[in-house]
Amino acid sequence: MKQDLYNKFREDKKQGKKCFTVLIDPDKVNAQSLEQLVALSVNAKVDYFFVGGSLVISNNLDECIIQIKESCNIPVALFPGSPSQVSKYADALLYLSLISGRNAELLIGQHVVSAPFVKKSGLEIIPTGYMVIDGGAPTTVSYISNATPIPADKNDIAMCTAMAGEMLGKKLIYMDAGSGAKRPITEAMIERVATHIDSPLIIGGGIIDPEKAYRNCKAGADIIVVGNAIEKDTSLIKELADAVHSTPARV
Repeated sequence: MKQDLYNKFREDKKQGKKCFTVLIDPDKVNAQSLEQLVALSVNAKVDYFFVGGSLVISNNLDECIIQIKESCNIPVALFPGSPSQVSKYADALLYLSLISGRNAELLIGQHVVSAPFVKKSGLEIIPTGYMVIDGGAPTTVSYISNATPIPADKNDIAMCTAMAGEMLGKKLIYMDAGSGAKRPITEAMIERVATHIDSPLIIGGGIIDPEKAYRNCKAGADIIVVGNAIEKDTSLIKELADAVHSTPARV
């Protein structure tokens, strides 16, 4: 199995490099807006694109990824909300297992159904422990997952969940407050988790300004993911990327 993108995540973490990822929902872009988004991302030296969403009701996934790949060399990873969100044109698939909830369908059930299709896709498959954190408001991801998020102030629960995910073989840990979260994940929780795992730590949800992205990286996040805020204001891409890339390596 290919491990090109995963190895890059690992190498970036080893070197203390903090990375910025733009999350693209295929339902919320068209060819023109995507062209602008990619151009701004290239200019800002964005590290990765994650493509996917909780629903993806359009048939725009393949076209979206093809356009990105034809326009730049930024790696594209699928961030699927369902087993149907698989495209052979991406570089890798974050194979998400919702380890923060108790919904068996999102822990293993949907994976069983999608396994043959995913195997045939030829994609690099990256087992990812996905943790939904309470962001202070109902979000699409919490509704679709039908799972209770980890309370925002329960740092030890988050830590133990991440540790369990890592020991079960998840290669990435992804903590998400969800699109449109009123409260992003606290630096205290990020630091608590980061100091107890070796896997690259991805943080997303509710990050709307460069200062918060910078503080998250200082707390131990390896990859910052922003989607909703950029959908509202694409000029944030450069500011967010600069903030993430300016973070000194943790010692």
